[in-house]
Amino acid sequence: MQTYSLSQVNQMTRKEFIAALGGIFEDYPWVAEEAELKRPFETIEILYQTMVAVVKNSNSQKQLALICAHPDLGSKAKMAESSVKEQAGVGLDRLTSAEYQYFHQLNQTYKNKFGFPFIIAVKNHTKTSILAAFEQRLNHSIEQEKIAALEEIYKIAQFRLDEKTVR
Repeated sequence: MQTYSLSQVNQMTRKEFIAALGGIFEDYPWVAEEAELKRPFETIEILYQTMVAVVKNSNSQKQLALICAHPDLGSKAKMAESSVKEQAGVGLDRLTSAEYQYFHQLNQTYKNKFGFPFIIAVKNHTKTSILAAFEQRLNHSIEQEKIAALEEIYKIAQFRLDEKTVR
């Protein structure tokens, strides 16, 4: 994977910027498209905060679409390359049949309750801690869970931006 310095990020054409950073938020390039207008960035952290602000300041429908763009955990469905790597990193691509069934059941219960997929930044988790978070967050209200999902998306974006940039 190609990495970029802050200088490179600031000097990219609009098209290059969106191509390089459009996948930070689950292949939803509108975040990068809006953030690009705020260049130049003084630091990579400011770039990250700008991208987060784009999501926070977007309307509820855009936020919900971003949440819904994320794949189910442990799913065998097609997903963004970053999601495949992240889930593989904690073994969600190697679930036993029983584990797969349990993840599938939790995903379905969660989606039935909230109307969107369960999202967690898997990088700092294990299968066990993900399952514990699943079970705990099923007790949230829809509004609490939308906030939790967006906070997890911001963490995922931070990890992805860290992989793509040199600080």
